[in-house]
This record gives sequence, C-alpha cells and structure tokens, in this order.
Amino acid sequence: MAERAWQAFWPAVAALMAVSAPVLAGLDRHLTPALRLAWIIGAAALVLVLAVIGWRRLRWPDRTDALARIDARLAGRPLAALADRQATGAGDAASVALWAAHRARMTAAARAARPVPPDLDLARRDPFGLRLMALLVFATALLFAPPRAVPGAGGTPSRPGQTPAHGPAWEGWVEPPAYTGRPVLYLADLPEGALELLSGTRVTIRRYGDGVALEESVSQDGGGDSFTVARDGRIAVGDARWQVSVRPDLPPVVMLTDPPEVEATGRMTQPFHAGDDYGVTAGSATITLDLPQVARSFGLAADPDPRAPLAVDLPMPFSGERTDFDERLIEDFSQHAWANLPVRMVLHVEDALGQRGDSAAVGMVLPGRRFFQPVARAVIEQRRDLLWSHANAPRVLDLLRAIANRPDDIFRTRASLAGLRAAIDLLAAAVAADDLAAQEETIAGALWAVALDLEEGALADALARLERAQERLQQAMRDGASSEEIADLMRELREATDDWLDLLAQQAEPAPDQTDTPQGAQDDRQQVTEDEIQQLMDRIQELMEQGRMDEAQALMQQLDELLRNLQMQQAEGQGSGRPRPGGQQMQDLQDTMRGQQDLSDDAFRELQDRFNGRGDNAGDDAATGADQDSLAERQQQLRRDLERLQSALPGLTSEAAGRAREALDAAGDAMDRAGEALAQDDLPGAIDSQSEALEALREGMEQLRRALAENDRRNDGQGGYERAETGRPVPERRDPLGRQSGTTGREGSEAPLRSGPDVAQRAQELLDELRRRAGERTREAEELDYLGRLIERF
Repeated sequence: MAERAWQAFWPAVAALMAVSAPVLAGLDRHLTPALRLAWIIGAAALVLVLAVIGWRRLRWPDRTDALARIDARLAGRPLAALADRQATGAGDAASVALWAAHRARMTAAARAARPVPPDLDLARRDPFGLRLMALLVFATALLFAPPRAVPGAGGTPSRPGQTPAHGPAWEGWVEPPAYTGRPVLYLADLPEGALELLSGTRVTIRRYGDGVALEESVSQDGGGDSFTVARDGRIAVGDARWQVSVRPDLPPVVMLTDPPEVEATGRMTQPFHAGDDYGVTAGSATITLDLPQVARSFGLAADPDPRAPLAVDLPMPFSGERTDFDERLIEDFSQHAWANLPVRMVLHVEDALGQRGDSAAVGMVLPGRRFFQPVARAVIEQRRDLLWSHANAPRVLDLLRAIANRPDDIFRTRASLAGLRAAIDLLAAAVAADDLAAQEETIAGALWAVALDLEEGALADALARLERAQERLQQAMRDGASSEEIADLMRELREATDDWLDLLAQQAEPAPDQTDTPQGAQDDRQQVTEDEIQQLMDRIQELMEQGRMDEAQALMQQLDELLRNLQMQQAEGQGSGRPRPGGQQMQDLQDTMRGQQDLSDDAFRELQDRFNGRGDNAGDDAATGADQDSLAERQQQLRRDLERLQSALPGLTSEAAGRAREALDAAGDAMDRAGEALAQDDLPGAIDSQSEALEALREGMEQLRRALAENDRRNDGQGGYERAETGRPVPERRDPLGRQSGTTGREGSEAPLRSGPDVAQRAQELLDELRRRAGERTREAEELDYLGRLIERF
C-alpha cells in the first residue's frame, strides 16, 4: 500500500516542498499582499491538482496482488503452485502420487515466505530527479531560514510594527570591501566595545519592529539602515554599542631588490619586490633620460628631440597571493633611442582602491645590445645619433655614405650593403622633404637590420628559427602534447640548434690575420658545449614523454642559458682588436699558476721516489739534495714572478679587485711557506703549502676576472652590474689528470669533464695505487698519514 501511495502522490509531495521553501526562507515578506495571495492560491492549486491526479491513479492492492508479490520472491512460485489442481491422471495411482510429492515440495517452499518491503525507487518514473531537487530546496530553506520563520523554533513571521515574541529584534552584517576577500561578519556576534573596521566597509542593519533604535556616526551621509564606514565613530543598535576605529587601506609598495642582470644580447632582467595589504593589481616601470649624466660629445652634443618616457608593464604573479611577492621584469631595450645611455627608472604599482606606490628613482645605463664588429658598431652609433636629434641627420647621412663608399672589404654579403644603401636613400629623401619625423622609425629599423646582419650574418635567421622552435616546445609543455608531437618538436629543435651551432662555429673561425683567439680553444669549447646541449635535449625529450613537464621546463631554461652563453662567447670573440686592460696580467697570472702546479707535481714525484726506496745510497742522497735546491729555487722564482705581477695590476677599485689582491697576498704567503719547507727538506709540508698557494691563485684569478669584466662593462657604457661570465679554456693545457684548465683558475675547464681512458682510467689507476700503498702497514707513519690525506681528497 505504501508503495502504491508513494508512486501516486510523489509529484504532489515534491510540489508541496518546493512551494513551501520560499515561505520558510522568509522570501514571501518581500512580496506585496496581492502577490503573496496569488502565490498562495497558485501553490495550493498546483498541489491540489497533483494530489487529485495521484488519487485517480491510485489502485489499492488486493489479496491476489499481495500473494503474487510474495510468490515472486520464492523459487518456483510455490504459492501459485499450491492453488493449482491436477488436470489429468486423476485415476492413475502413479500420477496421483507424483502430484502429492509435488505439492509437498511446494508446501515446504511456501513456509519460507516472508513479508516483502515496499519498492520506493522512483528513478524510472522521475528520470530528472525532480523530487530530489525539491527535497534539497526544502531542506536548505529549513536549515538556513531565520528562526522567526520556522514554526516552533522562533515564533511566527512578524508583521510590520509588531515585535516578534521570540528571536532577535534586529540583525546586522559587516561586509568588508570585495577586493579584500574577507568574509562577511554577523554584527550581533561581535563583542561590544572597540571595533576596528576597514575604510569602505558596508554595514547593513535589519530591524524587526519599531522599538529598535539605530545611531551611527561613522558614515559621511548617515545612510539609514545601510551605510559605509568612512571615519571613526560610534554604532549603536538597540542596547548594543561599538566604538569604531577605521583602519585605512595602505598604499602598495615596490622596490628594486637587486641590480639588473644584462645579457650580451641586451636583454635585461630586473628583480623587484612588491606588496600591498590586500594585493597589488597592476604595475609599470617608467624610464626617463638622465640628461645631466649624458656625455654631450659628438652626436650627443646637440639638444635631444623631445621623447616620451619609456613605459612598460610589470609582470604580476599568475597564481597565489599578490600581497607580498618577488618578480622579474624582463625586457630588451636595445632598439630604443636611449639604449646604452644614462636613464632613471621608477617602478609603480596600484591596488584595487586605485592607490599608487612608487619606488625610489634609480640611475642606470639603459641596457642595450653590444656590437663588436667595427662597421656594425659604427652603423649603430649613427643610428643612435639620428634618434637623438634630427639635427644630426646631415652628418649621419655623410658618414653612412662614407661607410658604403668602398664596400668590398667591409660587407660580408650583398644583402647588408643593399640594406645600408636603402637606408641611405630613405634618409636622404626624408632630409630633402623635411619629413624625418614620419620616416624615423623606418630608417632606424633598416639601420638596425644592417648592423645586426654585419654582426651576425646568417646567424640572426638561424637564431630566430631556434627561438621559434623553443617557443613551440614550451607551448607543447603547457598544453600537454602527445608523444608524436613531442618527437616532431624535438626533431625541429635539434635541427634548428644544429644549424645555429654550425653557423656559430663558422663565424668563430678567425681570419688568417686574426690570431687573438687560438683555434684550438675555440674548437674545444664548441665541442664540449655541443655535447652538453645534446645531453640536455635528450633529457628534455625523456621527461616530456614521461609527463614530467615541470622538470622539462626547468631543463629548457638551462638549455636557453647555455645557448645564450654560446652566443655571448662568440660575440666577445669579435672585438675591435683593442687591448683589454689587465689582459696581460691575467695571462701572466695563469702562467704563474701553471708553474706552481708543475712545481707541485715535481715535488710529489720526488716524494714518491723516496717512498719507493729510490734514494737510499750516498750518490742518490747527493742528487736528492741538488733536486731539493732546484725545487726551492723554482719556488722562490715563482714568488718573485707573483710580486712583479701584483705590482703591474691595473688600478681597479671594485670589491672584486680588492678580493683579488687579498687572494694573491695569501698565495704569496703560501709560496713563502712552501719555499721554506723545501729548503728544510720537508716535502709533505711543502706540498701542502703549494696546494694552498694554488687555491689562492685560483681565487685571485676568479676575482680579477670579475673585476676586469666589470671594468669592461663600465668602459663600454653597457648597463648592469657585476655578473658571472664564462671564461675561455686555453688549448692544450692539461693538469696531471688530463683535465683541461680554464682561465678562471678552477680545477678543470668550465665545460663538463669528458669520459675516456685519458681521464677516468688514469684517475682510477692513481686511486688504486694510493689505496694499495696505504694498505701496506710496514710503511712509515708519516708516509701513511700523507697517503690518507691524498685518498680523502679523492
């Protein structure tokens, strides 16, 4: 019966819950009496119609229906079988006996009959789940309705002018500004007394009856039951009192955290820190020309043409809080008129309230690309003079014509010459027509393309193709590309990288009359870097195929840095041929370090000979004494060479230069101790002091290289501050383990250590020999101690 009733009346029950939910939630209070009456009549009619339809569909179950429902749950339907009669064979004894046995089995099966629970599943009758939606709405209204609207919980809904018998006489909500992300507070739950609210907070009071007084002095206009907090004051609702103090929304702050990092291509990376109590919404950087700091000579002697400040947007975090964050502004200003000129940069940030915060103005040289090829540098200089002032146009035109006068010995390709002549024609026409302002951007772009082609040639196109391949691969990482797409993109990246490296190697080959950079060093450096690049690309493809996109993205950044270092090395090898201050001292210092390394190796071999017993007779003792004198004299000569080198160092004033001098002083002291130990025939002590001298020399070379690099950037007018640079390996210089030595003075080259018998096998053989000797306990304690220290170094 319950099953039939539920199937017939569930639409009426669902409709009743649906129309009752708004009443429970108190939404009917917002209707006029006429609309409320119409709502009640319509809801009652809907429920009544559905109830009548259900009554007409209802069919009460009889005894037959009940037996059929129970019999359907039993095996063999025994209840129906017991109601059957024997149709044939009534006179046959065997048939009668068989029929009796059948009834006996059915009787036994019927004893297992049990009441069947009603089937209340309406999924087939209500495929859209309307009954469940009605139940959800009704339950929500019942749980979250105001107490006064729930019968028996808070009384009956109050009428205007009538105070309810139960429940609160008023309610209030404190809503902070939306941009803060703070939750709405229930005013009645806040303790009375001091209350701190943010400026712009919205307070809404709802009074149930005429006996609740509201007083407030925190708004500007006294906006009734709903007002905005704008100043300190008092809020009083009924008997509750709050003394409100307004907390202002502080303006955002921004500052530069570190000096900018500048690449050889001119791209600048400027770290900065920004924050706001409720989040930064936007930011920008404004760069203006620092005219008093400009050296007004040559093309810069004329008054500059008016130019709007350079403005770029600051990057904001894509995810996470913007209340306190660190970011980096990455831009390339190489083609701007102020590139490589003094400027002042100010960062600006804004919050949701429109408040603005500015950083302190920082003076710097606007980073720009460095050009090393002499003609390219001359073209860029004329381009800068033209952008500086149109008054320079006639002089720039004459100088460009002079550059193009005899092109055979200057231009590598006809395309560069054609581009320069086209720029000259454009400039001449603009000067003649007094239309330089309209043609300025076109002419500047043409001159930039000529200089870039002179500097890099076909390398620029190959680099652009390489960058496109990198961008496509990075996009595939973000989109989660398939393994087939990954393979295609990696193949494209490999081809672009190979083409670019081939062109880079071709341009790195010196002309017959250029001997500044040894060919062996270039070839070796290129080969090592290619191996590292190939290994990185293999690992990137492997990670992408495994779905580890974050790790692949990190390796892509390493690959980009390697390629940029290669480009910077190639560009630095195309200098104008001017001697570099301190370059000779760096070479002399490297020679001194090699001499110290050779001396340390000889001392170690001498110590080995003694341990092996090849110095026991008198003749050998005399020879050993002579060798000791020779080693001591060589150590003294190296000390004198170092003193002479220190006196010839350029007068650099940077912190790196100071650290270099300190390291060289420490190297000199260690050399003195090594010389004294050699004079006293103390080979282990001498070798230890020589190791200290070598380490100090390496540190001195590293710091001196940094100081010289900083001095070069200052002299060339390139923006930025000190940053690490990769030194060039010197060809055919190897240490006792067969490792290539680098100009930074560190053990080994700046490239990865190659595998092979000339390195790994020799190192393993040496380590095995040391362990074998250390295992011979018959050796002297001094020798065993020294062997133990050597093994620890391995």
